[in-house]
Amino acid sequence: MQLKFLQFRSSGAAPKVLEIVDRYDVECVPPSFRSNKLEYIKDSSIPKNCSRYLQVNKHMKAPIYIYYQLDNYYQNHRRYVKSRSDKQLLYGLKYNYTGSCSPEDANNGLPIVPCGLIAWSLFNDTYSFFHGADALKVNRKNIAWESDRNHKFGKHVYPFNFQNGSLIGGALLDPAIPLSDQEDLIVWMRTAALPSFHKLYGRIEEDLHADEILEVKILNNYNTYSFGGRKKLVLSTSSWLGGHNNFIGIAYISIGSSFIFIALVFMLLHVKNPRPYGDTTNISWTWTGISS
Repeated sequence: MQLKFLQFRSSGAAPKVLEIVDRYDVECVPPSFRSNKLEYIKDSSIPKNCSRYLQVNKHMKAPIYIYYQLDNYYQNHRRYVKSRSDKQLLYGLKYNYTGSCSPEDANNGLPIVPCGLIAWSLFNDTYSFFHGADALKVNRKNIAWESDRNHKFGKHVYPFNFQNGSLIGGALLDPAIPLSDQEDLIVWMRTAALPSFHKLYGRIEEDLHADEILEVKILNNYNTYSFGGRKKLVLSTSSWLGGHNNFIGIAYISIGSSFIFIALVFMLLHVKNPRPYGDTTNISWTWTGISS
């Protein structure tokens, strides 16, 4: 039984953020296929089930956020970022132009909904968590931004012909659920700026105690082997600054503090050397003797 040990942040602005990080893309390949991982991932007859064991060595307070992390994955590539139709995501077939989605733009004469390479490559690994024989409930709701759910993905747009072509990419979408409720898709469509990124998968809403061992059953479906990518499972708590990566929080505080400091400097300069008022006798409507 393999155990992956807790990594925790003990310095900086977020000392209480705890993380478990497990890279599983290599270990979840059967030993006989490790010299040819691409053959393994492309062969649908080979089971993709994998079990991992994670040891918690510090108490983790709920909610515990579950992320999948991808490395060496360039979601910021120009052609990849452009391969989508925001209007179609919101209005469906009422907006038929999908030229920007090429090559995943149409199938059998109809626009693919949702079209484009971003949606087509949707992450499709899955995770189930267990305490011994007991399943640990994972909340998959409200993992996407509320603004995206309400204003960028249509409540009456259904993926009726998604992944129906000859070239199948990542995850399938339930054609009976509107895009506004397909939160895995919404999270994935917010593309990352850097080649190493993690995206929210769900939340564990109960505490994990020190020395507990979690079993994680993984379906290792997603093909990162063709481009040398890496996959990791991340469990993380959060602090008032957010998660383990507190760069954004520190940046906001630093920039806001600098603006306050600059404002105070200008206020002191104004108090010490106030701007002189103009001579009101030179205002045009006080002039006399101007002929009308």
